[in-house]
Amino acid sequence: MPGPWKFTIPTVEVRHAVGADGARAAEGVVVVVDVLRAFTLSAYALAGGARECLLVRTVDDARRLGAATEGSLLSAEVDTLPVEGIAISNSPTQISHEELGGRAVVQRTSAGTQAINAVEGAVAIYAASLVVAKATAQACLLRRDRLVTLVRSADFPEDHACCQYIESMLLGRPARVDELLEPLRASERYRRFAAGDWPGFPASDLELALQADRFEFAMPAVRRRDHVRIVREDPGSGDRRLDSSPRRRVTRRTT
Repeated sequence: MPGPWKFTIPTVEVRHAVGADGARAAEGVVVVVDVLRAFTLSAYALAGGARECLLVRTVDDARRLGAATEGSLLSAEVDTLPVEGIAISNSPTQISHEELGGRAVVQRTSAGTQAINAVEGAVAIYAASLVVAKATAQACLLRRDRLVTLVRSADFPEDHACCQYIESMLLGRPARVDELLEPLRASERYRRFAAGDWPGFPASDLELALQADRFEFAMPAVRRRDHVRIVREDPGSGDRRLDSSPRRRVTRRTT
């Protein structure tokens, strides 16, 4: 795991937004969060050796881009359900069992890939989930930008928890991930997923998705004409030596 790090930032404004509409209006450094499960799958794919993840809006877009991309592997769901003819659903468990070295994973989901494709006014974009939360916060702080907008891809408790966790690190405040996740674990939705009988959603996906800071890399995103490309961005050793005391004036706004 990344070691302790501190940053001097004169002013950090953290805004919050939800969904594609919120992403479209987001400004500054925009972090789009999807814990269950789009950007958790992306993280496991990149950790497993994939060269990139290509995020699209529709299943047809996924098929077209996959056909045009050498070494592609498709992953898709519609309303959390698997897509006929596409072997991998939106499942970190399934993607972890694939040989991914040098491949491009093409993803279509009902929340995460929709929201990130809607971003328009960002100075930088990151895809994020709990498994890369600390690395994402570190990447945002290293940019020295004054505004970070955290976008929950959907109004679900796990995305809210992840955004709260990232915000706590941006602002230098302590946070306990287990406490932030209590609303999720108390929900009927969580119990249904944990039962393991949801198509394309093995119960092991929950365990994989809720391992905060499992990976040390961030996932910067670049908009293309018909998709968004994300890659793995590992921290440099020089970045971790930024150890000046944190001095921040903080403002927070929810949109």
